[in-house]
Amino acid sequence: MTSTELVKGRYLVTGGAGFVGSHLCERLLNLGCEVIVVDNFITGRKTNVQALLRNSKFSLIEKDIVEPLEISGGLAGIFHMASPASPVDYMKYPIETLRVGAHGSDHILNLARQKKCPVLVASTSEVYGDPLEHPQRETYWGNVHTIGPRGCYDESKRYLEAITMAYHRVYGVPTRIIRIFNTYGPRMRTDDGRVVPNFCMQALANEDITVYGEGKQTRSFCYVSDLVEGILRVIQCDHVEPINLGNPNETSIFDFAQKIIGMAKSHSKIVYRALPQDDPKTRCPDITKAKKLLGWSPEVQLDEGLRLTFDYFKNI
Repeated sequence: MTSTELVKGRYLVTGGAGFVGSHLCERLLNLGCEVIVVDNFITGRKTNVQALLRNSKFSLIEKDIVEPLEISGGLAGIFHMASPASPVDYMKYPIETLRVGAHGSDHILNLARQKKCPVLVASTSEVYGDPLEHPQRETYWGNVHTIGPRGCYDESKRYLEAITMAYHRVYGVPTRIIRIFNTYGPRMRTDDGRVVPNFCMQALANEDITVYGEGKQTRSFCYVSDLVEGILRVIQCDHVEPINLGNPNETSIFDFAQKIIGMAKSHSKIVYRALPQDDPKTRCPDITKAKKLLGWSPEVQLDEGLRLTFDYFKNI
C-alpha cells in the first residue's frame, strides 16, 4: 500500500491551511485529486495554501466547522484535521478547541455519513497524557489530567475518538483514527510554542534556548512528509481503531537543543525554566500496528528533516 494507490477523487480537508493540513493538501493535488479546504484561520494561515489557489482542482472555504457544513456533490473521502494543536494555541483558545473536537467533529462525521465516504480523524498522542507506559501502544488508555491546563486539548481529542467510533458502530460510517506524535517541518509557525520552532528561532537569533525542567524529558520527531504518507495509507485501509503515526526514535530535549545550536553555528546558551504542569516526561510511539497494517515507517532521518526545517526558518 502506498499513497499513489489512493482513489483519485474529490477530498475535503478540514484545517487544511494548518501546518500538517497544507502539506496533506499539496500531496493530494500532486496525486491528481481535487481538494476542498475548510478553515477558519484561527491557527491556520492563508499563506500556507496561497500557491495552491492557482490550481483549478483546489478550493478554499473560510468557515468554522462548529457550524453545520454543506458540501455539494460527492466526496471520495474526508480528512478531519481541524483543531488548535500547540499548547500556546489551545491554552489561548480552550473553548474553541473543545468545540471543534465536539461540535465540529459531529458535523464532519455526519457529513461523511451523508456522503457515504470514508473519514479520517486526526487525534493525538496527547490522549496518552503523561504516560505510565513506554513506548505508547494504541491499547494504552492513558494518564490524562482532565481538568489541568492541557485538558481542553486532551479531552477534545478523546471525545473525538469516542464520537468517531460511535458513528462507525451506529451508522456504519467507514471511519479511521490516527494518533499523531510530534511532527515538524516547513510551515510551522514561528510563534506556535512548540520545541522545533522555538529552538530554531532562538538559535538563529543567538538568544538563550529555553529548556523546561532539566531537559531530560524525551520526544520523538517525525518529519511532515512521512506523516502525510502515513495519513494517506490509513484512509485506504479498513482498520477502524486508532493507529499511531510518529517516529519511534527518541531524543532528550537537552540533546535536541544542542543539536540545533550546532546546526545553527549559534552562540546560544541553554537556560532552564520550571517544567509546565502536566508536561509529559516521555513521548514515543509504538508503531508496530502501522508497520503491520500499512507497511509504513518513517524514512526521513532527523538530521535531514531538521536541515530542511531549519532552512525554512532561516529563509523567513
